[in-house]
Amino acid sequence: MKKTWPAVLALLGACASAPPPTAPPSSRPSLTVKATADFEVDGSGSNAAWGRSEWTPLRRRQADGHPYDTRFKILHSPTGLYLLMEGTDRKLTTTGKPDFHDLWTEDVFEAFFWTDERWPVYFEYEISPLERELPILVPNFEGRIRGWRPWYWEKEPKVRKAVAAIGGPKAAGAAVEGWRAEFFIPYALLVPLQNVPPKPGSTWRANFYRMDYDDGKRTQWDWSPVGPSFHEFQNFGTLRFEAP
Repeated sequence: MKKTWPAVLALLGACASAPPPTAPPSSRPSLTVKATADFEVDGSGSNAAWGRSEWTPLRRRQADGHPYDTRFKILHSPTGLYLLMEGTDRKLTTTGKPDFHDLWTEDVFEAFFWTDERWPVYFEYEISPLERELPILVPNFEGRIRGWRPWYWEKEPKVRKAVAAIGGPKAAGAAVEGWRAEFFIPYALLVPLQNVPPKPGSTWRANFYRMDYDDGKRTQWDWSPVGPSFHEFQNFGTLRFEAP
């Protein structure tokens, strides 16, 4: 018998144990996502549409970590989400791992979207300084995590993306002053997640991260504070979508 996606999730949820403690809503950050018409991304972050969004800083998780700044902007359109993430840096610590590999073991920006709090399933996107990407759907039942990659990734819908190095070449090991990633996530890619596309006034939970490995030392950043794991989705912040 054919089952709908919510029915399958309900069956899985019935087998899951109680979730870990959740941070109270008052302690989680929230952000209003403004609307925009669609535009092309080129890695410069110079499109006039970005003037509608304010920069939001990420928090360095290690007090003795690299003293780099990291920030992001986000917009929504009728067809998807636009993200602009950038940070200061001294070196692009990356070897050029290919798409769908463990990019988080080198320099990377990350964005997580939990679109419906009824189901412990969310979308994760990672992008490296060399424009390699990791888009996965993550079921997370009491820490039992499994990332599922899109089927037929060589076809639409795909993430549109562009990365730029700041103050240096876009190359593995290059000396730079920072780097920037600009990308568009189409709603069609988020199927079969629920509450997609968002309506005016809709809320999603989300988080944004950065990893940096300069000089063999790992430093992390987050938007909404989490514990040891970036996958503590109960502690994600809140996005509220504004009407056009």
